[in-house]
Amino acid sequence: MGRGLRGAGPGMNRYARQMVLPEVGAQGQARLSCARVLVIGAGGLGCPALQYLGAAGIGRITIMDPDIAEESNLHRQVLYSMADLGRPKALAAQEHLVATSPDLKVAALQDALTPANAPALVHDADLVLDCADSFAVSYILSDTCHALGKPLISASALGQSGYVGGFCCGAPSLRAVFPDLPDRAANCATAGVLGPVVGVIGAMQAQMGLQVLLGSDPSPLGLLLSFNLGGFRCSSFAFHDAPEQDQQMRFISRCDLTEDDQIIELRPASEAPTLPHPQARRVAPESLPTLPLQDSARIVLCCRTGLRAWQAGRVLQARGLNDVALLADPGAS
Repeated sequence: MGRGLRGAGPGMNRYARQMVLPEVGAQGQARLSCARVLVIGAGGLGCPALQYLGAAGIGRITIMDPDIAEESNLHRQVLYSMADLGRPKALAAQEHLVATSPDLKVAALQDALTPANAPALVHDADLVLDCADSFAVSYILSDTCHALGKPLISASALGQSGYVGGFCCGAPSLRAVFPDLPDRAANCATAGVLGPVVGVIGAMQAQMGLQVLLGSDPSPLGLLLSFNLGGFRCSSFAFHDAPEQDQQMRFISRCDLTEDDQIIELRPASEAPTLPHPQARRVAPESLPTLPLQDSARIVLCCRTGLRAWQAGRVLQARGLNDVALLADPGAS
């Protein structure tokens, strides 16, 4: 049975209570022990997802997160302790997971996901979990998973609400279900969040991920669950027939910029003192409806999270300018 029986004792092993399930069994446990899972984000969503995936006997987990553990996060990022403050979350998460499951193989990457590094990471995974709660990351992962045919479990949580869904790998992409971003950006720092909310949704990501790896029928791919935990409500809907969107604006990396691009920095100098490229120019978003632009060269719109760039891109598309790319570039701030 190989790694599927690691931790075995006399008549018992670490995974006995899940192996007794007919949808798991010895064969399913062997599948889990060979699986490679990529988890982007080791925060509120990533902590419970990582804990349950590691405890289930996943063969290899790759954790990617550029941030450090902070005390203001501990109410919802329950994988960490006070001793982890100031440490890279990816490394701290790796240590805690291995401490619980010594045979677990965990790779920790203290880096941000970009369109440049996403293809290799996704290609090397059997399953991808989007736990970053970032517009740009979600769409980068969705585009990459859709292109490579890899399953994506993506989630978001804020306040006392959130959702989790299964995308790509035969199901529609995230773009098909959410073709537009919201009008305003909000995050846990500005809007707040209760710890159990991300706990429930992150645990559901792990559950859906395990079902994908086990080949469960029905599959969670093509299904979205929406939670309002403040009102104790949950709903779901299937989106198997959601059409893929035309004229999609793709996120790119700084390394993809060229001298032929029309690069527009949407932030003022006070917010982003360094331009992302020597060819870039600053333009206020309100100037875009009448800004002279060539329709024969790609237009790249830059901001921190991608939200302003997305909204600006919609303005340009309304003008008939469809060769538009987006750069979410916190490094320029």
